Amino acid sequence: MCHGPAWPGHPRLFFADTTQVVGGRVRPCHDMGAIVMMDVGLDHYLVVSAILLVLGIFGIFLNRKNVIVILMSIELILLAVNLNFVAFSAALNDLAGQVMAMLVLTVAAAEAAIGLAIVVVYFRNRGSIQVEDVNLMKG
Repeated sequence: MCHGPAWPGHPRLFFADTTQVVGGRVRPCHDMGAIVMMDVGLDHYLVVSAILLVLGIFGIFLNRKNVIVILMSIELILLAVNLNFVAFSAALNDLAGQVMAMLVLTVAAAEAAIGLAIVVVYFRNRGSIQVEDVNLMKG
């Protein structure tokens, strides 16, 4: 067996992947030609996308006081949607999902720019960016 070291400091640490230590003797490996690659399937992308979506939703619901955190959480949700579009586009060999992802990126960039501009103007007028203070803008 030509695997990595059995434990840190084991003699195979220095001969990993090319030789093996058997009975105190160093012998070459015979299974070096086999390269094992793991395919990243659609389900992996969907799991990452679901994690991003849940993080974005938690960011919105758990932190309702800071506008910047809410905007970043919305960006995470849009990133999860984009990942779904691109993953299904690649799985189905269709470019429509990638085009849609580019449109979502455009909308997300515009949303971030306009949202941050509103936050900057609001901060100049009020001196804070707390969501609770937005109710004072009525009138």
